[in-house]
Amino acid sequence: MGHTYTPGLSVTPRTIISKKRILPLAGTVLVKANDRVTSSTVVARAELPGKVHVVNLVNQLGILPEDLPDYMIKREGEKIEKGEILAETRPLIKWFKTDVRSPITGTVETVSTATGQVILREPPRPVELFAYLDGTVVETFPGQGVRVETPCAFIQGIFGIGGETWGEVVLAASSPDEDLTESLLTPHHAGKVVVGGAFAGAEVLARARAVGVKAIVVGGMHDKDLRALLGYDLGVAITGTESVGFTLILTEGFGRIPMARKTFELLKKLGGRKACVSGATQIRAGVMRPEIIVPLAPGERVEGIEAGQVGEARGGVKVGDPVRVIREPFFGHIGQVVRLPPDLTMIPTESHVRVMEVMFSDGTRAVVPRANIEVIEG
Repeated sequence: MGHTYTPGLSVTPRTIISKKRILPLAGTVLVKANDRVTSSTVVARAELPGKVHVVNLVNQLGILPEDLPDYMIKREGEKIEKGEILAETRPLIKWFKTDVRSPITGTVETVSTATGQVILREPPRPVELFAYLDGTVVETFPGQGVRVETPCAFIQGIFGIGGETWGEVVLAASSPDEDLTESLLTPHHAGKVVVGGAFAGAEVLARARAVGVKAIVVGGMHDKDLRALLGYDLGVAITGTESVGFTLILTEGFGRIPMARKTFELLKKLGGRKACVSGATQIRAGVMRPEIIVPLAPGERVEGIEAGQVGEARGGVKVGDPVRVIREPFFGHIGQVVRLPPDLTMIPTESHVRVMEVMFSDGTRAVVPRANIEVIEG
């Protein structure tokens, strides 16, 4: 029988996580190696150049481009306030005077005698890079950023939306197969990472936004509810930049799917602890999983949960294994392996690959490339 390497989602009570934190443009690193940092520590800062505004002064003043410097009130490099006079004519009769005022607050960057235009630039916008993790700076990259490391409990999801955030872990569901409902969310959950069970619908997600939760972690949801939350169809190639008011992580997939018991039990034991959460998901080259990271003290262990290693491999997939599809067109679907053809099969892209036949929970079957599935562990 054919086998394939099929890493599942990592769910481990203790590991070491290292995160490289890099600015999008050159800036200043504010910490040094061996410094202790928390999620909200600003480890580096840069300034993003302000927006440019072009003002055509020769048209507004009725002058020649080469004469523009004679009419300028503000010179290159000078700061200017919105509404302040930028340039003006000086007629003999003051009633015929024409002036042009700045449309922005910023700086006069360029005065062109070739085009008769003035370029104004808004003030630079600060870009602050947070540590994201509670941990130790183990490496610095001058002008770029740092690497932060921490011992932690680590849980990966199958799909998520929303960026990095952090907050206290609170269980709203009492079991991994209990749905997260509106009645379970209260003002007490504001600023918290809320753990549900099997399912979260559109109504409870709207409630989560109204309450002000930092993140929702739940087994599954319907894709139509995701569409309602975002207001548009989401391509699943890469996520993490959505702005819906909170971060959302699905641990199992799309549909009503009880959270894996090992995942739920680990989160239950971590209740009351601070979690660092990211919904960023990428399912193509360079796979990226949504994650829940709970920093631990040196030597600390979460008791009662079987230890494992990040990226732990299993021997192979076999008939009867529960699996999850991790790429389109069946992304997020849960099923069971019913057949493992030993020969290569041509797929719609005309590539010849190893495949498996999967039966989904509704009884339908599909032939899926083995590289597009993962075994559900725990």
